[in-house]
Amino acid sequence: MSWDWEKLQEQKQRNQPGRTPDLGNLEDKIKQIWQMKFPGMKFVVAIVVLLWLASGIYIVEPDEVGVVQRFGAYARTTPPGPHYHLPVPLESVQTPKVTQVRRIEIGFRSGGGQRGYVAGQNRSFPEEALMLTGDENIVNVQFIVQYQIKNAQDYLFNISQPQKTVKDAAEAAMRKVIGHNKIDNALTTGKFAIQNDTKQLLQTILDHYTSGINIVAVQLQDVHPPKEVSDAFKDVASAKEDKSRFINEAEAYRNDLIPKTRGEVASIVNQAEAYKQTVINKAEGDSSRFLAVLREYKKAKDITKKRLYLETMESILSQPSVQKVILSSEALGKAVPYLPLDRLGEPAPTGRMQGASNAATGNKGGN
Repeated sequence: MSWDWEKLQEQKQRNQPGRTPDLGNLEDKIKQIWQMKFPGMKFVVAIVVLLWLASGIYIVEPDEVGVVQRFGAYARTTPPGPHYHLPVPLESVQTPKVTQVRRIEIGFRSGGGQRGYVAGQNRSFPEEALMLTGDENIVNVQFIVQYQIKNAQDYLFNISQPQKTVKDAAEAAMRKVIGHNKIDNALTTGKFAIQNDTKQLLQTILDHYTSGINIVAVQLQDVHPPKEVSDAFKDVASAKEDKSRFINEAEAYRNDLIPKTRGEVASIVNQAEAYKQTVINKAEGDSSRFLAVLREYKKAKDITKKRLYLETMESILSQPSVQKVILSSEALGKAVPYLPLDRLGEPAPTGRMQGASNAATGNKGGN
């Protein structure tokens, strides 16, 4: 800005010493000069003011929330969509992504980030990974932590370095959980429980800090003993695997053999019970039949004796294996006894011998 200083000096010289200058004329002069030198200044100032007011318009994306600060202090939280806040420096806004799952690697660094964990291709950090177990063994634990923002206000204003806070708290939680477990659990069957315990403990720590962070998952990537003793641990693990395999095979054999044995035992018992019942029923039947015959015999001894004889001969002679020769009493008296010498070494059929014996007895009775 430049004024016509010559005219001002001339005006000053006209004023007498001790007299008050005519300020009204001076202000008019300045207004005239201003309007003459900057005729469009009002328009420019209006545009600047409009742009300054328009700078308060902001848009919150669907995966974000807006946190408005007034003179640096928290004012309000806005949901996704277009919004307005007073221009800077009166108000400002931050829009953290609350649905994004953030990832922290502890004990190793994958470098690329997108490929994730690849054994043998990651940089190890022993100062983070080496931990002491409950049975005083050292184990190398590499794991990742995934988390989200659950309260944007707490996340932005209660902790100054969120990622470092989560990393330090996760390392402390994992060391405590590993310190309460034996090395066998950490290397074999206890990994799932260690992950869950670490997640719960880490969430408790962060909630105590009112950090506004929600732990999504804690995942063990690689758990192994130090290189100096890794071969010995491999031998121990191999022996334990063999032990488990032998136990499983024995259990499988046991589970296969016991049901078969129980089935055979049940079958033998059932057969014995059936045989027992058969013998009892047969004995009872024979006893009842004998008693019935005895009663008839007492009533008529000769008739009953004759009937028993005839029934016995009928049962013997009716067998197809018995050779039958029928002789009269006269012919029987003239018959020469025959002894089969060529068959003396052979066992004679029971039915034939019994038939011959019964026949001889019958003939005698007939005579």
